[in-house]
Amino acid sequence: MGKISNVSAKEAIKAFRKIDFEVVSQVGSHIKMRRTINNSTQTIIIPNHKQLKTGTLVKGILRPINLTQEDFLKLLS
Repeated sequence: MGKISNVSAKEAIKAFRKIDFEVVSQVGSHIKMRRTINNSTQTIIIPNHKQLKTGTLVKGILRPINLTQEDFLKLLS
């Protein structure tokens, strides 16, 4: 499978909406999204940038919600 690169905040938000995340607020250039699974709430913060850094995307967003890079790439398509 391909490598994550050149993903914008807009594309990431669209992908996360496919797995039930909703935008709940925005403060400055950071967008907060949230979903509830099995009575547990997951929250992610997405920087509203034209291109997200790979480390931010993988370590700061995907890893905490246990989403693999491969699964995220599928959501993008």
